[in-house]
Amino acid sequence: MEFRTIVDIPKADFAIQPCEEVLLVGSCFADGIGERFRAAGFPATVNPYGTMYNPVSVLHTIERYDGKPHLVFITLGTNHVYRLKETGEIVDNCEKRPQRLFQEEELSVEQCCEALQQCVALLQQRTPDVRIVFTISPIRYRKYGYHESQLSKGTLLLAVSRLTSDLSPLTSYLYYFPAYEIFMDELRDYRFYASDMLHPSEQAVDYVWERLVDAWFSPAAKTFLAEWHPLQQVLQHRPFNPDSDEYRQLMDKTMLKVGELRKKYPTFVLPK
Repeated sequence: MEFRTIVDIPKADFAIQPCEEVLLVGSCFADGIGERFRAAGFPATVNPYGTMYNPVSVLHTIERYDGKPHLVFITLGTNHVYRLKETGEIVDNCEKRPQRLFQEEELSVEQCCEALQQCVALLQQRTPDVRIVFTISPIRYRKYGYHESQLSKGTLLLAVSRLTSDLSPLTSYLYYFPAYEIFMDELRDYRFYASDMLHPSEQAVDYVWERLVDAWFSPAAKTFLAEWHPLQQVLQHRPFNPDSDEYRQLMDKTMLKVGELRKKYPTFVLPK
């Protein structure tokens, strides 16, 4: 007897390779998944100019970023934006300035699509074979009201669906990963929220990460993770007596194995 709905993850026509360079831009959920990539030894760049929630702010990051990643994750949180009344510019951060200086607006499906299409064009111009994965953040926006928060997610879902549909000329390198659906349908319980009851818990983000690895990581990338995991556990362990000979010997052996891993996977980055 099944007591939950398992979300189907469509197979992509590409696979994430070991220690592949990744750019992640977007909401707090992008930060969470980005942390998992970094912990796994991937050279991941995560929100280089701060956390971005709406499509226009994501575009601002892509415009400023000068790297050439082959894999990009864009995680959208809301279609709400804040426009500085003095200049008419959509700002990425109000920087705690008085609210009266800003006008809150909601981007339409068409406006979201336009901003995301510009992101895609810039990324493809720099890296013609780039693969771009869109996700929608499961974070709830209490300040809008929960109904309005759902409408906002709906706008983003429609925009991304339009970009990644079979009728779009961009579908050959655009993808959608159903992180939002996994959280809402498989993890539909408050125990998977953080203490604020708005953000996903660490356990929930771990689960989405596991689904991503299982569905879209290549066999070689999964082999790499299996090699790295025991070394990672040793490095993360807090010893009772760090000055003991036994611990020093263990660390020496572990770092030798890390060195071997670096030779095998040249782009591996030892997490800080």
